Amino acid sequence: MNEKPMLIGIAGGSGSGKSTLADLIKNRLANQQIATVEEDAYYRNTPDTTLEDRRLQNYDHPTAFDHELLAEHLRALLRWEGICKPVYSFITYERTDQTIPVQPAPVIILEGILILEDPILRQLMDIKLFVDTDPDVRFIRRLVRDVEERSRTLQSVVRQYMELVRPMHLQFVEPTKRYADLIIPEGGMNEVAVDVIVSRIKR
Repeated sequence: MNEKPMLIGIAGGSGSGKSTLADLIKNRLANQQIATVEEDAYYRNTPDTTLEDRRLQNYDHPTAFDHELLAEHLRALLRWEGICKPVYSFITYERTDQTIPVQPAPVIILEGILILEDPILRQLMDIKLFVDTDPDVRFIRRLVRDVEERSRTLQSVVRQYMELVRPMHLQFVEPTKRYADLIIPEGGMNEVAVDVIVSRIKR
């Protein structure tokens, strides 16, 4: 515990395969303790607004995230201190009363669409990755996930993608490629990239 943990940031558009890449890295490092933190857990809480107002908010803009709390929690993990990660409901669009305890570990994986957009978060990272996946693949993955896991309708997913997700991706997510140490085409499907990342972590 005298050595600072390694913080790996995995960025990329919605549906690009960030979580798949994170899972592959964890599977390859099965004997290593790894803490995982998702940017999605840190959406700002707006309990005083109505469900309809929350449903219409732009959740793909940098201001939608509570990066201040996220940075605070990451600093705690880097000091070998545990945190209570928020639990966000994609049904009610607000944080629940529950939290998930996350214990410190030698390797911390942070994943999210806009983690490389924030200079404070970037400064904390030891390795910065960007998962680069074709837009049509990302959209199909998002469509399936939102309909099956988040109780959205086909029409609402398409409308949100065209009105918010796509323009926000082009304006805020895509430009953060330039901050990445490694750009990974097709994410978890890229075995060579996964080998390189795992080898770096082991060293």
